[in-house]
Amino acid sequence: MSDAARIQLLSPRLANQIAAGEVVERPASVIKELLENSLDSGAKRIDVDVEQGGVKLLKVRDNGSGISPDDLPLALARHATSKIRELEDLEQVLSLGFRGEALASISSVARLTLTSRTADAEQAWQVETEGRDMQPRVQPAAHPVGTSVEVRDLFFNTPARRKFLKTEKTEFDHLQEVIKRLALARFDVAFHLRHNGKTVLGLHEALDEVSRARRVATVCGSAFLEQALPIDIERNGLHVWGWVGLPTFSRSQADLQYFYVNGRMVRDKLVAHAVRQAYRDVLFNGRHPTFVLFLEIDPSVVDVNVHPTKHEVRFRDGRMVHDFLYGTLHRALGGVRPEDQMAAPASVSEMLRPGGQAAGEFGPQGEIGLAASLLQPAPSASVWRSPGAGYQGSRPEAALPVAESQGAYREFFAPMATASAPASLPEAQGDIPPLGYAIAQLKGIYILAENVQGLVVVDMHAAHERITYERLKVAMASEGLRGQPLLVPESIAVSQREADCAEEHAEWFQRLGFELQRLGPETLAIRQIPVLLKQAEATRLVQDVLGDLLEYGTTDRIQAHLNELLGTMACHGAVRANRRLTLPEMNALLRDMEHTERSGQCNHGRPTWTQMGMDDLDKLFLRGR
Repeated sequence: MSDAARIQLLSPRLANQIAAGEVVERPASVIKELLENSLDSGAKRIDVDVEQGGVKLLKVRDNGSGISPDDLPLALARHATSKIRELEDLEQVLSLGFRGEALASISSVARLTLTSRTADAEQAWQVETEGRDMQPRVQPAAHPVGTSVEVRDLFFNTPARRKFLKTEKTEFDHLQEVIKRLALARFDVAFHLRHNGKTVLGLHEALDEVSRARRVATVCGSAFLEQALPIDIERNGLHVWGWVGLPTFSRSQADLQYFYVNGRMVRDKLVAHAVRQAYRDVLFNGRHPTFVLFLEIDPSVVDVNVHPTKHEVRFRDGRMVHDFLYGTLHRALGGVRPEDQMAAPASVSEMLRPGGQAAGEFGPQGEIGLAASLLQPAPSASVWRSPGAGYQGSRPEAALPVAESQGAYREFFAPMATASAPASLPEAQGDIPPLGYAIAQLKGIYILAENVQGLVVVDMHAAHERITYERLKVAMASEGLRGQPLLVPESIAVSQREADCAEEHAEWFQRLGFELQRLGPETLAIRQIPVLLKQAEATRLVQDVLGDLLEYGTTDRIQAHLNELLGTMACHGAVRANRRLTLPEMNALLRDMEHTERSGQCNHGRPTWTQMGMDDLDKLFLRGR
């Protein structure tokens, strides 16, 4: 065997540069590691100076606890950290950085200078390294309490990696996004960013709700905050709070989605699935929801060390987390009424809180359990506090009598109830419903109504479609799903894990109208399917459902098929275009919209109504110019 093929230890420099491939991808990766170290040190102010997108210079200065002179050389050594001591510490990691690789990796591909001073030290000390010379040089320096890290000439000694960097603007955009993510995670810290000598970002400490909202508006845009629901729910040891965008404020790509677990930004497929499920019925095809959400959970039940960049986490009870997030967001979006959307831009001081049993307690059955919960008497704590609602009229109770919901199911083709409108709007604005009163119908398609703000335009078919659809879902939950036995049971080949999963969830399948029987280690027989899904491809559906149950611990495929069918029924049952409605019929539709969940969107996610305020109308006619 030749010497080249023999096993040998890598040199420290080469080992560090290989590790740098994991940690340092671009200037944004460097800034992430440096900022996380600053936050872990207890800093309350962090200043970042950048030149040429971060390739020429990255300087981070903080007022944290600092590093003692004896520890400075260790700070640049691999696998040296102050964050963990024992194996048990890994089970409850609360710090952002803890692997002890960042500074060593950065210093192997750049010229790094670290200056620090602790509160009890008479002076600061500085350590320098360069990529080729891994021996740190320590010397005294002048510096206030805290730490400064200066990184110059990134990838100066690895030109092959440097050529993969993008333009200065692209690299700076990535870097700025990292700072924004961390700024959302730590409202108690001030962040200041300068690029090529010019101030780009100045975020002061945000210790109260108003200043937090201001920071969210700075990072995500004021339009997001105006179209977002504040959420704050705690249940079963899980606490989620933050802001979720209304379905009407969706994006063409998933670029305004911030999710944090114990202050750490993560991208988790289980979380993404829960959010997607919650928005399923109200988001237009191909659009992405917007949110800034913080999940607080016992650190011992979440593993943050499953990926080198720590962007992914693993939950010990993923299904509980999934169902909690899905249930909370589903109820929040379902509770939005027209008066909520017309309220002044989101006031964080008035938090929308879904409460009671309905919030966050949904198993794999998804909306069937949710709709069923609507039929139970609502506890007094289950209240939605709506900011700025002008209409003080009564809202129907969440708990519909079973007979009433069944009646709605059977009679959804019947004409709408009559409701008369006053000849003119009352003087007292509090007596005017959110969507106002109908004044005309346009081209047999749109209802024009007058409310306190001005003109409301309603797509009558889309609005009635949503109303009918929601009634059908509630009625179906009250009546249950009837199954239809198959004349010839269908046999399907599955894996042993899937067969075990089918047995484990047999009772749940039964409630949904399915009957599955295990014929062998890797064989199932479908003996019964729901009547409503008799046209569906049962074998494919069961396989997809089992795949979801194994991956997420929950599934919404059956519910999605059922909802698709109910949506088609609702579409056929809704008033058609060009049908002339009387004013009482139009007003009845408006009142139904005010009392129906998700009435702001039709079944396909399109808006059902829009508001034109007096200011908007005045602009059209140049009034007040």
